[in-house]
Amino acid sequence: MSKERHLALVTGASAGIGEALATELAASGYDLVLVSRRTGKLRSVAKRLQDKYGIEAHVRTTDLLEPGAAGRLARRLEREGLVVDVLVNNAGLLEAGYFTAMDAEDLKRMVQLNTGTLTDLLAQFVPAMQGRGSGRVMNVASIAAFQPVVGLAAYAATKAYVLSLGEALGEELRGSGVTVTTLCPGITDTSMIAHAADDAPGFGELPRVIIGSPEDVARAGVRGLLRGEPIVVPGVFNRASTLLADNLPRWLRRRLMGALARSRLGE
Repeated sequence: MSKERHLALVTGASAGIGEALATELAASGYDLVLVSRRTGKLRSVAKRLQDKYGIEAHVRTTDLLEPGAAGRLARRLEREGLVVDVLVNNAGLLEAGYFTAMDAEDLKRMVQLNTGTLTDLLAQFVPAMQGRGSGRVMNVASIAAFQPVVGLAAYAATKAYVLSLGEALGEELRGSGVTVTTLCPGITDTSMIAHAADDAPGFGELPRVIIGSPEDVARAGVRGLLRGEPIVVPGVFNRASTLLADNLPRWLRRRLMGALARSRLGE
């Protein structure tokens, strides 16, 4: 699939990994549809990328937690004649801390955005890609998808859903011209991690050496996307941790994660 003048839709594009992914795609020659709730920040990102890379960047302010938001977005783009060749499902929430200490509404919002909204967006855009015989999808998960994470129980579960869905969908689409890539970053220097550190102070004490940059994550992610790789785990430390997780017995994995989390959360 030629990259020239093709269109990529990026959710959660106003900051962090989403903004970095949009930047990498723009540098690769893609026009963009930038989606998030923050109009001002989206417009700033759009102008920067248009000025630097000479691409077109369309701002579509959308609260993806509103019922039916994915369908309304898809119908609007169709009316405007904007055909999405690349779908990047990056929007997500992270709530840290022990499950029983969390606010029920915060949990519900996180699960909805990380899994329900992502699924809705896939259902809106992937069938058309399959019909055209070309397209690329990136779903942003996490290395937390590879094991249960005490202190991030629901978050890790949502990312395990994203990883499993992406792998299965990619196999269902094999030979169709549509590829599905699941990007699994480790701990990344974004406002999401800062928010997690406020909720669970242990997350603010992590060694800097294991914290990646959004730019490095996006560079690895877009490279894998364009190659059609099913799973991308940026960073040597992160790849090693996922390999270890895959090879440990579940009971041992569970106990180790529990001990690590308790030490971080101050118990």
